Amino acid sequence: MMKRKVYIETSVVSYLTARPSKNVIEAGHQQSTYQFWDRRDEFDLFASELVLTECAAGDPDAASKRLAALHGIKLLDITSYSIELAKDLVTSGIIPSKASEDALHISIATIHFSDYLLTWNCRHIANPEIQARIAENFQRKGLFLPFICTPEELMGGEDE
Repeated sequence: MMKRKVYIETSVVSYLTARPSKNVIEAGHQQSTYQFWDRRDEFDLFASELVLTECAAGDPDAASKRLAALHGIKLLDITSYSIELAKDLVTSGIIPSKASEDALHISIATIHFSDYLLTWNCRHIANPEIQARIAENFQRKGLFLPFICTPEELMGGEDE
């Protein structure tokens, strides 16, 4: 059986490598992310230069942990078409310009036929209202939006 193709967005790597949170919700997100990571061999994982760039930013120690987690994960190309699609999502008002990187993650995952885009960004990426508008926009272009979900949703929220 072919493995599902999963595009890992930056927030997943951040939750994976961050110090354990005292915030109950964030700690839960971290647990779900660890569970997904333990089972990552069940999937074909991908990231992009954009993920690497975002993971390399900020505190050097945290950045090196994030980059180490991405070691060995294949990178999808940021093509001119993915940039054009992302710009269209912003200019059409579906994604705010301050979140243009989010539009680019979505476009990269889409043009490379990812099955899933995995994220903890529920404001602009894993947002059902925005997803519906993106899917509609992409369908008019003959593109299919990957299933956008959190690690918790992908793992079925099961307790182990």
